[in-house]
Amino acid sequence: MRNRRRGGAVLETALFVPILVLLLVGMVQIAKVTYTYYTLRKTLYTAARYVATQQGVDLCNAADPAIMAAINLALTGNSTDAGGIDPILPALTSDMITMNIERVDPTSGVPTACDCSISGCDTNAGGGEPDFVVVSIPNGYTVTPVIPGVTLPSGPILLKPTVRVPFGGT
Repeated sequence: MRNRRRGGAVLETALFVPILVLLLVGMVQIAKVTYTYYTLRKTLYTAARYVATQQGVDLCNAADPAIMAAINLALTGNSTDAGGIDPILPALTSDMITMNIERVDPTSGVPTACDCSISGCDTNAGGGEPDFVVVSIPNGYTVTPVIPGVTLPSGPILLKPTVRVPFGGT
């Protein structure tokens, strides 16, 4: 009678261990996605804060040296040149990051995107200052969780963080 009990416990353990391992691996992969999203937001915040505190930035020109320095600082931790330095997140490039400006609409009080084709959005052309700098990854950053034996039906996860920082420069 004792042998039957031992065999039952071994069988129950053999059935339970794969489920437990699958849950643990799944939790690690969820943590990986969460960490990646947090790192993306921190990267975008670094770029937005750098630009929002600079003076004389042409926010309507993506090739402005201050904007390029902000993106390089966010990607690599070095504001001068990103050449030869690995990015903080693999496969994250400066082409993936967009920077826009917003102004608060005085009638509705809601921030709206500023159209750079209008000279009123360019502070260098005599226009007013923006209220917010918005940095985002509009096409998303792909993360593929790896869980052995499980295929995600939706495929890789696409993270699309956006950061809005108040403008403080002049």
